[in-house]
Amino acid sequence: MKTNDTNIKDALKAKALELGFDTVGFAAPALDKNAQAGLLEFIALGHHGDMQWMEDKADRRADPKTLWPEARSVIVLGHNYGPDFDPMEKLERRNTGVISTYALNQDYHDVIKKRLKQLGRWIAEQYKCEIKVFVDTAPVMEKPLAEMAGIGWQGKHTCLVSREFGSWLFLGSIFTTLELETDAQEIDHCGNCTRCLDICPTNAFTSERKLDARKCISYLTIEHKGQIPEEFRKAIGNRIYGCDDCLAVCPWNKFAQTAKETAYHPRKELEAPLLHELVQLDDAAFRQMFSKSPVKRIGRDRFVRNVLIAIGNSNDASLAEITKPLLSDPNPLVAEMAGWTLRELAKASPLKP
Repeated sequence: MKTNDTNIKDALKAKALELGFDTVGFAAPALDKNAQAGLLEFIALGHHGDMQWMEDKADRRADPKTLWPEARSVIVLGHNYGPDFDPMEKLERRNTGVISTYALNQDYHDVIKKRLKQLGRWIAEQYKCEIKVFVDTAPVMEKPLAEMAGIGWQGKHTCLVSREFGSWLFLGSIFTTLELETDAQEIDHCGNCTRCLDICPTNAFTSERKLDARKCISYLTIEHKGQIPEEFRKAIGNRIYGCDDCLAVCPWNKFAQTAKETAYHPRKELEAPLLHELVQLDDAAFRQMFSKSPVKRIGRDRFVRNVLIAIGNSNDASLAEITKPLLSDPNPLVAEMAGWTLRELAKASPLKP
């Protein structure tokens, strides 16, 4: 079904905003050659690390048409999760763990997908077309599509930046057989700024818009299934799930807005969780604490591995006693990291009141 009727686009935008989305754009189901080449280079260099799914589905990721050949347009939607606090301030509280802003409450996949389906059903019924919805878990390069749809541009940290929402947008997309006029592509507004590259604790950026995920704290604490290399542990500090540094320092965040969606507002118990409590979580307690949270997907063992690194970096020798029992943890990932943590704490002294 072909149409260039701006009234239809306006109606789609209005419905999307009514359902709680914050920004909407329209793109063709295709990527430019630079985006395709960047993906292939990323994989060829092994910068995807353990994320084998990126390599396995590279052909579909590089060409949206392979996902659904009948698609004629892509509706790209953004959901603002802007915080009302500075994520960098939490890095100074060494007795607490820092969880990435996006994971402080409900899993955005669940929140967005429900609304995408609502919008998709409305579009299909209203315009007698077919639709498919995608949010992050499918092999869709959402950031280049969002740039093509005018929602933002890929900053030097490889993440999307919006003039209206800064670095704090979740993305979802609806592929449709409805043929719509594309929006004007957003241009790069980074200028000469390199704050996001300079702040990276592990020097994970090889150059502008090129990331070696194997050095990225978000990758190491979330995607990496094995033992985190010792060379990165001190730089991790008290980050126990993800890292917001390159997002948080972006100057465009001066235009950012606090998320309207309450599902993204931090749960009180996750704002500044105490390390001595987190490290004692067994599997059942971990699952209960992180119910409906994206943190749950990494499992108790990898999570406690991350907490042990934060304890090792805390300089608080008093945490040694609660760490010692983990030397005999049934999971080698935890037991081995507990050994490193105790060696680090042996160099420390008790915190002064």
